[in-house]
Amino acid sequence: MTAEKVKRAERMVAITQVLMAKPNVIVPLNTLAERFGTAKSTISEDLLSVRESLRLSQQGRLETLPGAAGGVRYVPEISKNEAERVLQELAEELSRPERIVAGVFLYMTDLLFNPAVLRPLGLIFAGAFRKDKPDVVVTVETKGIPLALVTSEALGVPMVVARHGNKVTEGSSVSINYLSGSSGRIQTMSLSRRALEPGTRALLIDDFMKAGSTARGLINLMAEFEATVVGTGVLMETAFRHEPKLVENYLALLRLEEFDPLSVRPAFI
Repeated sequence: MTAEKVKRAERMVAITQVLMAKPNVIVPLNTLAERFGTAKSTISEDLLSVRESLRLSQQGRLETLPGAAGGVRYVPEISKNEAERVLQELAEELSRPERIVAGVFLYMTDLLFNPAVLRPLGLIFAGAFRKDKPDVVVTVETKGIPLALVTSEALGVPMVVARHGNKVTEGSSVSINYLSGSSGRIQTMSLSRRALEPGTRALLIDDFMKAGSTARGLINLMAEFEATVVGTGVLMETAFRHEPKLVENYLALLRLEEFDPLSVRPAFI
């Protein structure tokens, strides 16, 4: 009896690992049954316990899809309390005076390329925009790429990157010019014609927003592809600039309220 309980416990842990390794991917019950050498009915019972375990740990949920092509998939999520903690700690880290560079810039690169920092941010964005059912996450190179990638993984959709200038290896492309809010100069944003189909539902993700010129450029670029922008998310926005943003209905997780002294606060939770 004891051996059977241990065996079932080990199987449940293994099932959980299999599902969490493939977020948003439907795994047929037959596949699980064959892999663990047991009946589908037994796997179904195990999944009930796995679902409850995920509920208690607040790491996401299981979705069961009925029918011949059905199965189960793991949807990663983050709890409200954990999201609050993550954003508060990140705001405190970004408020350190030594992060001011050359008197006018905020150093964020170390955090923007740290997977441990990015993964929960991707879950926060995914939780906020999942209801909008995006088909793709779109960003512009370079610093927005890691944040967009973890968001696309959490949503289970691909990521597309608009580039500054054309790349021969990507074939023909669509290019637009836009005014950079940081440099005040005209820049070019390009995307391969093969990247998006007409009618694609696009979620725009970027790391920083001042006036919103980059986001506006992405929105205009999506219009060239006849894609629908279902949401815009940025890690941080400025709040001390007096001119209005060039975009509306966007989500910022953090707000830079003052630069001297440096003050960053959570904006979403």
